[in-house]
Amino acid sequence: MSRRPRPSRAVFSLACPVVIFLASLVLPAGGTSALAKSPSAPLDELRKTFTIDGKPVPPEVFRDMGDGDMADSGSIIVTIDVKAAIGSNLYFDDIKANGDWFTQTHKRIGDDLTEESAYRFIGATENKLLVVIASYSGGGSGVFYTLHILDAQAGRGFDLEGKLYDRLNLTVLRSVALGDRWDGTVKITGNVIAITATGGVPAGEARKPTTVTLKAERP
Repeated sequence: MSRRPRPSRAVFSLACPVVIFLASLVLPAGGTSALAKSPSAPLDELRKTFTIDGKPVPPEVFRDMGDGDMADSGSIIVTIDVKAAIGSNLYFDDIKANGDWFTQTHKRIGDDLTEESAYRFIGATENKLLVVIASYSGGGSGVFYTLHILDAQAGRGFDLEGKLYDRLNLTVLRSVALGDRWDGTVKITGNVIAITATGGVPAGEARKPTTVTLKAERP
């Protein structure tokens, strides 16, 4: 009677690395696989919830992207690394949540005014652009609202020691002034944004309900 041949050692030497790799992807409950830590994960989270590692984007980002600069006709700072912005000294003011809105207040040096920056994340369009309504008050009675269409992209750069690090760049593609004490709704359908103002009497001037549609697109 002939014996069945035994598998060669070469077969096991090739198979073991594959088994080890597959085993490394299987973790106990609550663990995170190597696939979940891919560079696209923070970008996907930002596009879905406008957060990074569960932390909201600082509202004062929109102040610096043009909402707080009403003297110029267009934004000067158009891109901010929001990964670096979260937890930074530049945006150290406490972030408070009120329903869907996130707010930061900042005591201005040299006067008694307190500025307030806030935003509400509307969502992402079909082509993965982000839609946000932001408001800004410099400390007076006016509260000025702006709709922002933004593009978020992962990037890399060199730090002060010349080492590579990851960036998450948020860029304003288009801003639409909604006015003082605006009140209304915003709806996304595919790549079309419908802005409906409910009317009201902000700043003592009556407004009629209006609806404006915009196409969200990259230049």
